[in-house]
Amino acid sequence: MTWLITGGAGYIGAHVVRAMTEAGERAVVYDDLSTGIAARLPAEVPLVVGSVLDGERLARVLVDHGVTGVVHLAAKKQVGESVDLPLHYYRENVEGLRVLLEAVTAAGVTAFVFSSSAAVYGMPDVDLVTEETPCAPMSPYGETKLAGEWLVRATGRATGLSTASLRYFNVAGAAGPELADTGVYNLIPMVFEKLTENAAPRIFGDDYRTPDGTCVRDYIHVVDVAEAHVAAARALCAAAPGRELTLNIGRGEGVSVREMIDLINAVTGYDRPPTVTPRRPGDPARVVASADRAATELGWKAKYDVQDMITTAWEGWVRQHPEAARA
Repeated sequence: MTWLITGGAGYIGAHVVRAMTEAGERAVVYDDLSTGIAARLPAEVPLVVGSVLDGERLARVLVDHGVTGVVHLAAKKQVGESVDLPLHYYRENVEGLRVLLEAVTAAGVTAFVFSSSAAVYGMPDVDLVTEETPCAPMSPYGETKLAGEWLVRATGRATGLSTASLRYFNVAGAAGPELADTGVYNLIPMVFEKLTENAAPRIFGDDYRTPDGTCVRDYIHVVDVAEAHVAAARALCAAAPGRELTLNIGRGEGVSVREMIDLINAVTGYDRPPTVTPRRPGDPARVVASADRAATELGWKAKYDVQDMITTAWEGWVRQHPEAARA
């Protein structure tokens, strides 16, 4: 199989590329480099610079490289930005996916793995989120991911394309410092940034109905996420045409914001207690995955724990911000 990986120069995408190539699959990356970094990619992996909105370019790439499967990660992904720029998010995430699927079906591609998100669930009032938990996204970003799942599923049913939608929970960590996340949009890098600035990390609300009053989330190592893509890709290849999967990708274990900050202080060598500020609108108290279906369907299970995520993320952060290192 030859896999086109859109967004393959991004943080998660580069890990997927590495996992696919290490598993013996041939990969081609398609990325507009708006946030991706070409240096993350192995030298032997071809990189085509282009937008998923460019149907003619996509069609040529699929044919020229003999692509038989696609892993689609290219998307805009900042929740807050999506609230301010909903039309931009729908254009990039939904229309871009439609253009890509049109090219994919015309080229006779047989398997399609879609990068979805736990954001499709919104504020679930359950201890463990299963794939049957009702979806009620609370941002345009989450809406575009749910609409993307609908579009992928409908295309598969109409054409026989085998599809998998992977709903990631909170992705963190790195396979190596060179592949670390360069954005500061999630809890771990946000805490790193505060520590580097000699400022106190922030907790947004400590009056939730959780054991310590702070929000509880399911964190998943990016290497585990990448391995889930390999497992999903191979499951689709081994299946009859039209196979359809929708899977949570998480650890099934919750960690509170306060617990996470305490662990980050311990790993980094800092000892800076957090300050508590008012809740942010729309933050659910608890979002933790049930990953049982992924284990059953793919034989996949997360291997890395939260300490692994923090340690590897910190190594990458220090590489980018040497002033952050403790003596």
